[in-house]
Amino acid sequence: MRLTSFTDYTLRVLMYLALDTERLATIQEIAGAYGISENHLMKVVHHLAKTGLVESIRGKGGGIRLALPASEIKVGRVVREAEGDTPIVECFSDDDHCKLTHCCKLTGVLDKAFKALYESLDSCTLADLVAKPQPMIQLLRAG
Repeated sequence: MRLTSFTDYTLRVLMYLALDTERLATIQEIAGAYGISENHLMKVVHHLAKTGLVESIRGKGGGIRLALPASEIKVGRVVREAEGDTPIVECFSDDDHCKLTHCCKLTGVLDKAFKALYESLDSCTLADLVAKPQPMIQLLRAG
C-alpha cells in the first residue's frame, strides 16, 4: 500500500504543529520547512480544519495550531480521514465487476492486512510520533 501525498502532507503538518504547541504556525513556514508546495498545504490545512484537528486563526498574526492535544490524535483516524472511503480494490466496492470475487482468497487476505495496518496506526498517537522532538526541530529549522 502507498499512502497518497495528501495523507503524507497531512501527517507532516500535524507533526510540525505538535513540535511547538505554544505558538501559531503558518502554511508558508511549514511549506518552507518541508520544501513542499504551499498550494498543496492549503488544501491539507483546510481538510484538517474541517475535521477538527487543526484550528485556523485568520488575519494579521494568524496561523494554525492543533485543535486537540497531540496525545488525543490517533494516527489511524488521520490516515482514514485523509485517504477517504475509496476501496483499496474493486472487490471491496459496491461497483464490483470482478468475476472472481465470490471465490477469490485475495479479498480476505487484503481485508486482514488492512485491518492489521489500521490497528497498528490506531495504537499510535501524534504525540508518539514527536516523542523526541529536538532532532526533528533542528532538521526542520535547517531546511
